[in-house]
Amino acid sequence: MASEHVAKLTDGNFESEVVKSEIPVVVDFWAEWCGPCKMLTPVLEELAQEYDGQVKIGSLNVDENPTYASRFGITSIPTLLFVKNGEVAEQQVGLAAKGALKEKIDRLLG
Repeated sequence: MASEHVAKLTDGNFESEVVKSEIPVVVDFWAEWCGPCKMLTPVLEELAQEYDGQVKIGSLNVDENPTYASRFGITSIPTLLFVKNGEVAEQQVGLAAKGALKEKIDRLLG
């Protein structure tokens, strides 16, 4: 769910926003009907503010943008991909605590 701090990703802008990003990107694959996805939204919003300028956080609605969800083999949501230099460094499937996500982001930056 895109907001002021979380970028709205689409099949059309994924390449420029994620693959060619100069900073690491956390991609949130979600859908409107997904309860756990909605629970993750405020956590991602907080992380986006905390890591502003260091990491980009973006969300991709899998119902509206099936291409990249399919390309990355996303079969359950929420799924987070931690992308660095255009490559997937880590993946988180399902709801995760903020602390666990911070650890993954810190590893991405490390």
